[in-house]
Amino acid sequence: MFGKLLAGIVLPGLIAAVLSACDADKLNKLRPGRSSADEVRQIMGQPNLEWRDDDGTRTWEYPRTPEGMVNYMLVIGPDNVLREVRQVLTEENFAKVSPGMTTDEVRYLLGQPAHQARFSLKQETVWDWKTKVDSGMEWYFNVHFDDHGVVTRTSTHFVPKG
Repeated sequence: MFGKLLAGIVLPGLIAAVLSACDADKLNKLRPGRSSADEVRQIMGQPNLEWRDDDGTRTWEYPRTPEGMVNYMLVIGPDNVLREVRQVLTEENFAKVSPGMTTDEVRYLLGQPAHQARFSLKQETVWDWKTKVDSGMEWYFNVHFDDHGVVTRTSTHFVPKG
């Protein structure tokens, strides 16, 4: 029993640590202003999603959810050169989520959610992102959408682990 309990606590932490170490190694090889889009793709792999701006700038999404607590957005300029690497799951970005935003706006700001759940009786869909693991708990930031895909509110919750 203790072995299963320990594995349930330690294994997710090890997976997150390995993913973080791999990402750090990969990201250290990239040079904003110098690395080409092809180099980014070789090092990071295929992006999960690509956002295109009118000026030709592309933002590539590299989510690390649901196990991780980071989502990366890599900005590729119209000249096919890496402009910026952003880790978007930050308190500053969570604070930017406000009622009236659309699902696309939230996805562009925070990247792929860890989970999505539909609550029929409340007529809402909730997306969440893991924000921290502390004292055997996983903490999540939640965004609540109405049936039109518009943010109605945000909240936080925790899940005991073990």
